[in-house]
Amino acid sequence: MTSQDPASQATIWRATVLTLFPDMFPGPLGVSLAGKALAGGLWALEARDIRASATDRHRSVDDTPAGGGPGMVLRADVLAAAIDAADIAPDRPRLLMSPRGRPLTQDQVAELAAGPGPLIVCGRFEGIDQRVIEARGLEEISIGDYVLSGGEIAAMALIDACVRLLPGVMGKLASGTEESFSEGLLEYPQYTRPQEFEGRQIPEILISGDHAKVAAWRLAQSEALTAARRPDLWARKAGQKAAPRGTKNTTDG
Repeated sequence: MTSQDPASQATIWRATVLTLFPDMFPGPLGVSLAGKALAGGLWALEARDIRASATDRHRSVDDTPAGGGPGMVLRADVLAAAIDAADIAPDRPRLLMSPRGRPLTQDQVAELAAGPGPLIVCGRFEGIDQRVIEARGLEEISIGDYVLSGGEIAAMALIDACVRLLPGVMGKLASGTEESFSEGLLEYPQYTRPQEFEGRQIPEILISGDHAKVAAWRLAQSEALTAARRPDLWARKAGQKAAPRGTKNTTDG
């Protein structure tokens, strides 16, 4: 957690994380671009211990699943109290990292980065009581079709994706606009010196000095990679390209 003066707290992008393991933070978020930006006051991070809202002497946060089954479930009353204690502004999104959530996309990351910053709940055990999801309006977000031990690593991935889009975090604006997903495509291959590596050469077009040809080559590479590796993205991109033509034809009769 970093401290900020009262004036900056009103406007700075901030991430509030509810977790059973607050010592996991900032973790990777404390180094590289995100870490420098955190130390520089470009964003703020608060990791809050869910267990602090437990009311019994054992600081219990979970119980057995209703209806039976393995594992334990995070209690609705404890988590609701932890969310309420965070006392976040009403315009801040409330997210729950969950493998059953809506897949995180670059568009959603950009939307989150443009806002005040989210509160993120990190689940553990078999999950959390459905009633607190509904009662506190938590939006479930997934970072992929796999299961982690808890939501902390997923929360770090989401926060890192957002922080790098904040003003002043990346050195060059172009570095955030010419990469995977920024235009619905995977990024083209990158090369740098030496010009020859183990018999492999940098493509001649990239050292030709012809910027138009370089741009065309990169676009073609991005399209080919997306079509081969992410047919779902390619189908969506192709649909977006086709939509204006269909609209124009309909309008022209």
